[in-house]
Amino acid sequence: MKSMIHTVFQRHWNPYIVLLSAGVLSALYFGLTATVWAVTGEFTRLGGDLLQLLAVDVSTWQYYQLVKLDGSTWQRADGWIVWGMFAGALMMVLLSNSFKIRLPQQKRRYVQGFVGGVIAGFGARLAMGCNLAAFFTGVPQFSFHSWIFIVATGLGTFFGAKLTRTRWWKGKPSLVRGAAQPSKVSKRIIQPYMGALLAIVYAGLLIYLFASGQQLLGFGALFGLAFGILIERGQICFTAAFRDLFLVGRSLMAKAIIIGMAGSSVLTLIVISVYDLTPVTQIAALSTVVGGVLFGLGIVMASGCETGMMYRLMEGQLLFLPVFAGNIIGATVLAYAWDHWGIYNALVASGAKINLLTTIGPVAAIVSTLLMLAVLYALTLYREKNYHRQFELNKGVK
Repeated sequence: MKSMIHTVFQRHWNPYIVLLSAGVLSALYFGLTATVWAVTGEFTRLGGDLLQLLAVDVSTWQYYQLVKLDGSTWQRADGWIVWGMFAGALMMVLLSNSFKIRLPQQKRRYVQGFVGGVIAGFGARLAMGCNLAAFFTGVPQFSFHSWIFIVATGLGTFFGAKLTRTRWWKGKPSLVRGAAQPSKVSKRIIQPYMGALLAIVYAGLLIYLFASGQQLLGFGALFGLAFGILIERGQICFTAAFRDLFLVGRSLMAKAIIIGMAGSSVLTLIVISVYDLTPVTQIAALSTVVGGVLFGLGIVMASGCETGMMYRLMEGQLLFLPVFAGNIIGATVLAYAWDHWGIYNALVASGAKINLLTTIGPVAAIVSTLLMLAVLYALTLYREKNYHRQFELNKGVK
């Protein structure tokens, strides 16, 4: 029993298992609700909710008509997905007794994180999805815009990695006295009890939602909890997947994400075929390219994508409070700019919704998707090996 508890709560889980599980759950969630695992759409709605509290009428904004600003966040399944993810991540942090307030060594990181959050939020909503809806769950929906987004995000992340290596970005190194000393650990371990209490309360909430006939909200809360548990235990961060590949040649997270998408694509096709569902498809346009580049740049500046930001915030990393606020502000600014600044006409109007299932048929769609994922996997391996080859050569020269 002690060994099992140690494995579950004291060790991070294998990213391959975590992302395969997330892929399976996202396919099941789609089968149950006909919607996908996503977060930045709800961030945009939260921005609209806040503006309405300030007596700003957003009902005429075209973007809010598109994403359907209905009721409060507690009345939307997407809302429960977001809050469920926070709850699931916090629950596991507490049960593993690992919550601790953590401050960045440099105050400039708050500003950098906020600006990165704004850029990432703006880019994600411009592309109609972040690392989830336009990436991890977008590819299994066979939406062509996801492949454009992946390439564009890779470019943005590459430039972001270059930026964060500059002296201008890093600033002067700060040495904090005593920073290397181990922190004192309280003998009273109360976090696991708090985590257990949160689990009991959340279980009661789930029972209430399903018993009261609010099944859609119940599924959002249930799957959101599961996703939150997975991203925290697996330390799933799409920023790390891209950034680490460019900076240190580490490919574990990138490979696990690709494997997760492959498994989810197969299962999602089965779900679509069995239940005769319409896949979720977004517009492929210039906005997808621009949004993807901005998103990739922003998440590196912020040191985390939406999933990474959520579990790190629950771990007590205060840097991600301004990142979270920046995400909401950036997404809300895009919602305003959609029609007021002419972004839709300039970047979106010429695009089209392209889904591989309807364009080339189910068999060709799954084969081409798996082939493209295989190419992506091969490129990841090539980058990893090439980085380490160059590293050894440079070390030999020195």
